[in-house]
Amino acid sequence: MENAAAATPAAKKPAAKKPAAKKKTTKKRQAPKKTLVVVESPAKAKTIEKYLGRRYMVRASMGHLRDLPKSQFGIDVENDFEPKYINIRGKGDLIKELKKDAKNADKVYLASDPDREGEAIAWHLSFILGIDPTTDCRIVFNEITKPAIQAAVKEPRPINMDRVDAQQARRMLDRIVGYKLSPLLWRKVRKGLSAGRVQSVTVKLICDREKEIQAFNSEEYWTVGMKLRKGKSPMFAAELALVDGKKLAIHEEDGKTFVLHDGEAAKSLANELKKAPLTVAAVKKSERKRKPAAPFTTSSMQQDAARKLGFTSRRTMMFAQQLYEGVELGKSGRQGLITYMRTDSTRISELAQNEAKAFLTETLGAEYVPEKPNIYAAGKKAQDAHEAIRPTSIANTPDAVEPFLTKEQAKLYRLIWQRFAASQMTPAVYDTMSVTIDAGACCQLKSSGSRLKFAGFTAVYAGADATKKEKDVVLPELAAGDPLTLESVDPQQHFTEPPPRYNDASLVKTLEEKEIGRPSTYAPIIETIQARGYVQRIEKHFQPTELGFLVLDMLEEYFKKIVDVKFTANLENELDEIAEGKVEKNELLREFYDPFEKQVETADEAIGHVELPVEVSDVRCEKCGRMMVVKQGRFGKFLACPGFPECRNTKPILKDTGVKCPKCGGAIVERKTRRGRMFYGCNNYPDCDYTTWDTPLQDKCPECGSFLLKHHYKNGRTLTYCSNDDCKTREGSPINEELAKMRERLAKKHAKDEAAKNAKAGGGKDA
Repeated sequence: MENAAAATPAAKKPAAKKPAAKKKTTKKRQAPKKTLVVVESPAKAKTIEKYLGRRYMVRASMGHLRDLPKSQFGIDVENDFEPKYINIRGKGDLIKELKKDAKNADKVYLASDPDREGEAIAWHLSFILGIDPTTDCRIVFNEITKPAIQAAVKEPRPINMDRVDAQQARRMLDRIVGYKLSPLLWRKVRKGLSAGRVQSVTVKLICDREKEIQAFNSEEYWTVGMKLRKGKSPMFAAELALVDGKKLAIHEEDGKTFVLHDGEAAKSLANELKKAPLTVAAVKKSERKRKPAAPFTTSSMQQDAARKLGFTSRRTMMFAQQLYEGVELGKSGRQGLITYMRTDSTRISELAQNEAKAFLTETLGAEYVPEKPNIYAAGKKAQDAHEAIRPTSIANTPDAVEPFLTKEQAKLYRLIWQRFAASQMTPAVYDTMSVTIDAGACCQLKSSGSRLKFAGFTAVYAGADATKKEKDVVLPELAAGDPLTLESVDPQQHFTEPPPRYNDASLVKTLEEKEIGRPSTYAPIIETIQARGYVQRIEKHFQPTELGFLVLDMLEEYFKKIVDVKFTANLENELDEIAEGKVEKNELLREFYDPFEKQVETADEAIGHVELPVEVSDVRCEKCGRMMVVKQGRFGKFLACPGFPECRNTKPILKDTGVKCPKCGGAIVERKTRRGRMFYGCNNYPDCDYTTWDTPLQDKCPECGSFLLKHHYKNGRTLTYCSNDDCKTREGSPINEELAKMRERLAKKHAKDEAAKNAKAGGGKDA
C-alpha cells in the first residue's frame, strides 16, 4: 500500500490566480454628421442628392411652410405693418422631420429657388429651423447639374433681406387689397368673389378690349391682285399699289390715299387694268439678313408655347418646372434638362456659349457659328438675376431625350432647345427682289420675291413657326423696260376687323409690355380671373363675363388706382427698388394703405346691394317645375334651378347645331370635355353615343344627301367632308387617314383604361 501510495503523484498546489485582464472599452465610432440641404420639391431633392453624395441629405420643404393666416387679416398696421406669420396647416409633421434632420446635421443649407419668393422661403425656413439668416446658410443655382450643384455648396451666402422684404411687401399689398376689397364684394354683390391688386388690372385689359370689339364698325374695302408673265416664264403675282399717284389703302388719309370702297369701283378699275400696257418700271435686288431671336425668358417661352403648342401659361410653367427639377434619362440617371424657368434675362453664361459653339460647329459646320457669341439686350426693367432659359447641356438633343419624356415635356423641351441653339447661330441670308410695274398712265403695281441663300439659324429653328420653313417666292429675271402680259385680274372684297380678343400669348405679351406683375405671376393671374368667373376662355380666347364687367365698373368708380395700369406698373417698380435696397418696405405699405383704407370706407357707405341680371331660359326644371335660369360658373354658363337651395338641379347649356344625329335622329349639340375642348354629340346621351370633334354643317352632301362635317387642322386650314363613311366622295380623301389615326388613338386609350380598371379590380396583381 505504501508503495502504491508512493507511486501516486504528489498533489499539485493550486496555481496563483492571474489578475483579470482589463476589458478593452472601445468607443463606438459616431457616424460623421451630414450636411442638410433643404430644397422646395421632392423631385428636385432626388436629383440633387445623387450629385452631392453620402455626406449630404437633401430634403424638400414642399414650398412655403409659413404664411399669413387665412382666417384673419394678419397684419398689425399700427405696429409698423408687423406681419403675423403662422405655420401652414397640414405641414406640422413635415416641420418636425425637418427640425429633427437639422438638429442631427453638421450644417444646414437653404436651397430654395433663386428668385425673391425662394429667398422668402429660405428666410421662413431659417426661422423655423433656428438658423441665423446672417450666416452663410443660403445657396443658389441656376440649373440642376452636377457642376452647378457642387459649385453652389462651395459658395454659401447670407439670406438677402432686401429681396425678402420685397417679397413680403408684395404679399402684404396683395393681402391688404384682397382682405379689404373681397368682403366688400361679398356684401354688395355675392359671396365667393375676390379682387386682387394685379388680377383686377388684367380683368380691365380684357374688358376694355371687349368694349373696343363691341364698338367697332366694320368697313368694306377691296384689293386687286394680278397674275403676270414675262414671255414664256412662269406666272408671278403682283398687287395694285398706286392709283393716280395715291397709295391704295384701307382708310383715307387727307387725300394721300386711295380706297376702293365697293365692288363696282374695284371691277371698273380691274377692267381698265386689263386694257393697260404693263411695263417693268424698276427692279431692286438686295440681300437681306434675318437674325435669330434671343433665348427664352419666362414671358417669351409662355408666348411661344401658346402660339406653337397650344399650351396655357399654367401648363407651360408646369412642364418647364418638371424639366428643370429633373427627369430619369435611363443609364445616365436623373438630370435637370433646363435652367431655371423664372427669369427676365436673355443673358447666357460663357460656359454655355462655348459648349454651344463646339456642338454646332461639329454637327452643322463652322459657317453656322458666329466668330463672336451673339449678345442680346435685356429689357429696361429686367432684374437679370440669372440666365435665360436654356438646355443644361446642348448635347442633350430633343431626339436623344424624347424617349424619356412625356409628350408635352418633349414638345416644350424641343422648343427651348431649338430656340437656344438658334440664338447662338449666324443669321439666315435671303436674296430679295422688289419690282415696280407701270400699268398705263394711272396705276402702279408691286411685286416682291425672296430666295433663301443661306439657312443660318433657320436650319434649327424657323422662328415665326418652328414647324415650317419659309417658302421661296421666286420671280423671273426682270429688268426695267421689260413688257409683261396680264394673265388674270382678281378683285377681292375685305372688311376691316376689330382688334382680336386676348389669348394666352397676347395677354402675357401685354402684361409684360405694360409692366403689370412679373413673369412668374402671369400663369396664376390668368388662372385666378377664370376661377372667380370674371373671364372665360372660349376657343382659346378670353372673354369677360357679365360679372367681370359689373365688378370692374364698381372698382373703376371707387378704386381708380387699383385698376389703373400705370399705378400698378409703378408699384411693381417700387417693389424692385425695395429688392435693390433703395426703398424701405414699410414706407411703401403706409403710402398705399392710408388712402386705400379711406376709399374702402367711402365705397362701403355709397354702394348698395348690386343684383346681377337674371337670364331666364325656356327650359323647365323637371324636378320642381320652375323655369331654369342661366348662371355663370368657373367653366362657363350653365342652367340652374332658381329654387336653390330647396332644388339643386343644374344642367349644361346645349347649343343645337341644327343637324340630326345619324344614329337615332336626335339633335347634335355642342358639348365640352372636362378640359374645356369643344366637341359635338347627340342630346340623347347616354342612350346614344354619337360624338365627333368636327363641326357638323347643315349643308347636305350632293352625292348621298348626308350632312357635312368641317375638320379643323392645327395650322388653321379646314376640310369639309361627308359624314357618311361609305360615301363615294370619301374615296381617297385625306380625312379618312386622319380619322383612322384618331380612332386608333382612342382605341389604344380605351384599352389602356380597361387594363388599368381590371388591374385595380384584381388588386393590381396582373398590372
